[in-house]
Amino acid sequence: MTTTQTLQVLQLDLPSDDDRSARAASLRSRDAVQEGDKERWLALFTEDGLVADPVGPSVFDESGNGHRTAEQRAAFWDSAIAPNRVHMDIYRSHACANQVANVATVITTLGDGSQAEIDIVAVYTVEESTGLIESMRVYWEMEAMRFRAPGD
Repeated sequence: MTTTQTLQVLQLDLPSDDDRSARAASLRSRDAVQEGDKERWLALFTEDGLVADPVGPSVFDESGNGHRTAEQRAAFWDSAIAPNRVHMDIYRSHACANQVANVATVITTLGDGSQAEIDIVAVYTVEESTGLIESMRVYWEMEAMRFRAPGD
């Protein structure tokens, strides 16, 4: 017997300020990105928090070592997030200990109105005492990106 699952967008509200869970951190990150709030997004990370989006070498990180300093994370924001409008739909969210893995689709609207859409798995690890992000590792493949022309 084969079972087919239909993915539905989870309605995950912003967490309370005292929620230090990884899921809460991931939702704060998503909200800051969708609102275009660089300073709020940067403040979500520990001093040496890692951003690997995607994990490994990419156009955003030729070395594949990730962005580990405040300056590197700010430069990543400026090159990967700031130029466009970004929206993320989360379909599954699996929290374990101080980590969460979100299964999602990211839709990036470019300046000309065209869109790039990519399915991802984003794994966040937080420092338990503060709820700050120690690492954000996002798994996706450039070759799997889907594009839509303006107005489609």
